[in-house]
Amino acid sequence: MTRHLLPLALAAAIAFPAMAGAADSPTPPRIIVSGEGEATVAPDLAILTLSVMREAKTARAALDANNDAMAAVIAAMKSSGIVDRDLQTAGVQINPRYNYTNKPDGSQDAELVAYQVTNTLSVRVRDVDKTGEILDKAVSLGVNQGGGIAFTNDDPAATVTEARKKAVADAVAKARTLAEAAGVSLGRVLEITDQNIAPMPMPINAKAFDAAPRAAVPVQAGENSYTVQVTVTFELK
Repeated sequence: MTRHLLPLALAAAIAFPAMAGAADSPTPPRIIVSGEGEATVAPDLAILTLSVMREAKTARAALDANNDAMAAVIAAMKSSGIVDRDLQTAGVQINPRYNYTNKPDGSQDAELVAYQVTNTLSVRVRDVDKTGEILDKAVSLGVNQGGGIAFTNDDPAATVTEARKKAVADAVAKARTLAEAAGVSLGRVLEITDQNIAPMPMPINAKAFDAAPRAAVPVQAGENSYTVQVTVTFELK
């Protein structure tokens, strides 16, 4: 039995130093560069955030008034072709409103004067050309708080892919320039990470529409710009 174990022990003794030597080998030289790519596309979807605020002496009265106003807005949305799946309540808030009176001793008296109820509705408009008309109708029927509008795309995957390819090409070009300047050659790609930057929504103020003439709110959809940033690590030779 001892004769059989001896060759195994010798093999292990030879293998362990070799493994230790591999673990101690220095990290090969590398270069890390960043790249950015951008692609644009016309939007095919508008997302509106519309809020109705009503105020009354009691919370119940304020809520009832708000419910009636929001029901009219939702009915108008549906009559304009917005389907149920594109209408979503984004939040309901009930807040007391106080009047504060300063007292001679520096303290304040708080008098409850009303309750405010705010109901916020998110609307997806799939016919972008009707966005101004829908905004105008919503304000006419009771939307009276600032909201938001975002022109986006239902499926931006192809545009993001184009931006991602441009970002990688940008990173490769930068790496080649740096490598040539340093007198070295690029090796294989060791790692790639990316980050997408989507278009940001634009704020709107519903109160600003009150003085507008009786016509659809002028809205320009423009183009959406999708940006991808990548970080690429190359081996150097």
